[in-house]
Amino acid sequence: MSTHRYHQHFTVSWDQLHRDVRELCHRLVERDFKGIVAITRGGLIPAALIARELNVRLIDTVCIKSYEGMEQGGLEVMKGVDHDGDGWLLVDDLVDTGKTARKVREMLPKAHFVTVYAKPEGRPLVDQYLTEVAQDCWIQFPWDMGVAYVEPLADQVKR
Repeated sequence: MSTHRYHQHFTVSWDQLHRDVRELCHRLVERDFKGIVAITRGGLIPAALIARELNVRLIDTVCIKSYEGMEQGGLEVMKGVDHDGDGWLLVDDLVDTGKTARKVREMLPKAHFVTVYAKPEGRPLVDQYLTEVAQDCWIQFPWDMGVAYVEPLADQVKR
């Protein structure tokens, strides 16, 4: 996959992410989960917020690497879990092409799988999501951004 496939960008702030996760939790609050399995790295922060909102104390991780920057590469499972997901909530920030989601579904077929954001190719692999984004959209998450000074427009034009 190439960075050339991204024609749109969607920037998610910390506040927006928190609002989106809370909205997703409104859809989950009536369910009772044994625990949460976060898909690292992207699922860590949504999983922590969900754990707080649903008062879930048991959190585990499935560690999978599939991206280097904006390039999707091979899939490397670095850590799994020792159950099939029955009664567990599986959390990720985004389902994109479905490559990671398919692997995690194999590992945890009985888990209830949620993501905050979903793209069309991966959307059928999750049980619930909050917001759909276009397949050619790169989502810029707050943990990948920093605050920086921006020169006033008038000063930029003078150069």
